[in-house]
Amino acid sequence: MRLSDFDYPLPAHCIAQTPPAERAASRMLVLEAGTLADRHVRDLPDYLRPGDLLVFNDTRVIHARLLGSKSSGGKVEILIERLAGEHEALAQIRASHAPRAGSRICVENAFELEVLGRSGQFYRLRCAPDISLLERLEAHGRLPLPPYIERAAQPADETRYQTVYARSPGSVAAPTAGLHFDAALLAAVEAAGAAIAWVTLHVGAGTFQPVRVENLAEHAMHSEIYVLPAATRDAIGAARARGGRVLAVGTTSLRCLEAAAQHEPAGSLPAAGSGETDLFILPGYEFRVVDALLTNFHLPKSTLLMLVSAFAGSARIRAAYAHAIAAGYRFFSYGDAMLIPARATGAAPL
Repeated sequence: MRLSDFDYPLPAHCIAQTPPAERAASRMLVLEAGTLADRHVRDLPDYLRPGDLLVFNDTRVIHARLLGSKSSGGKVEILIERLAGEHEALAQIRASHAPRAGSRICVENAFELEVLGRSGQFYRLRCAPDISLLERLEAHGRLPLPPYIERAAQPADETRYQTVYARSPGSVAAPTAGLHFDAALLAAVEAAGAAIAWVTLHVGAGTFQPVRVENLAEHAMHSEIYVLPAATRDAIGAARARGGRVLAVGTTSLRCLEAAAQHEPAGSLPAAGSGETDLFILPGYEFRVVDALLTNFHLPKSTLLMLVSAFAGSARIRAAYAHAIAAGYRFFSYGDAMLIPARATGAAPL
């Protein structure tokens, strides 16, 4: 497959720069059988049935962006990719000259990070052992809004760029489909007879890296850490036993579920536990766990657009995106959502 197969024209005014006034007031484009329906996320319970299971990603965005300077005085910008223990992290570093192993960077006029060396495309950094790096980040770091939001983070983003159920710190980007949920909508989901379960997938900065090859067989997918609890595996088994559908809230939840099932026998439940996944989902992928997906709209030529094209079918996604642009939907992290069934899972339709 070619990268150009997943391009589309997007007017700049379609990119949401701020969140909506209310989380669940975002619009929701529903891909029903042969039709497109314009609804709102608060209408999601209308599409659920008793016995369904919704799986959410409970990761929490950390203050992963740091500004600092080298001992030479040169300015440095750091974006933490992932925490690697209590006092170390992998990070992207932007500087006029690449920092050397053994050098130190003063960040936010608050603490120092030692550069231990390179680890692939990232730098390995370490702080002094008296306080954990996570504590330092939360006290002195900055919220890492996506690069297409063309403004600095504001106080309101501290809550709006987190899900209301975020509890496992480790992401540098929000699981954006979950941003649409508030306490009232979560209660309405359960009132509709659907169950709720949790996974954790810590979103890395690689999610915003452009695909740099035209031949997608040559693309190396970034790796992310995930946890699938035994309780969630059991909830999936219970949903299947009662004829319910598994709906992933966001592509991160979907990647976690499918990664955990990747090496299991066909028809088996996903494996509980933790690990890393570099699962690259393209059209032709056979989904093992997820029957329906709630997701935001994704960037042209992105691996997430490839994933939803695999899930719904490329032609359906192209038609849905064209409709969304014409109808004034808001795109990307603070934008609107789509509800889509899998193309061929055998699950009952929405």
